[in-house]
Amino acid sequence: MQPRSTRSSTRVRARYAETDQMGVIHHANYYVWMEVARVDLCETMGFRYRDMEEKAGVLLAVIESSCRYINAVHFDEEVVITAWVSNATSRTVSFAYEMSVNGRHVATGETRHMVLNRLLKPTHLPDQYRPLFGLPVGPENRIG
Repeated sequence: MQPRSTRSSTRVRARYAETDQMGVIHHANYYVWMEVARVDLCETMGFRYRDMEEKAGVLLAVIESSCRYINAVHFDEEVVITAWVSNATSRTVSFAYEMSVNGRHVATGETRHMVLNRLLKPTHLPDQYRPLFGLPVGPENRIG
């Protein structure tokens, strides 16, 4: 199902410690930036990811991730990471990301997450979160 089109933009300044021997940001850091943007997106959508974990007992575990590198990012450049929910079902949520520096596209990415309970078993997204992901409230909702 196609979710709401809420987007969130997060700004991150590239740190020197994130660079590699070639003087560009190491590829692994893009995944960290995607996580920062994803948590910010959740707040923009109306909830705190931490509350979903602690109060509702639901975790969004990464089951797939990809990143396409288009242009290099260097130390001290400000990266804007735009994130949105690209697809959602009662059991999985996919997020998409676009990263840019001064309007220059530097990377795109996607992460796919499975909804898990505290025992790390697959479950359904609780009713209270479904509308935020563009999903109807459903009878199959269960935490366990």
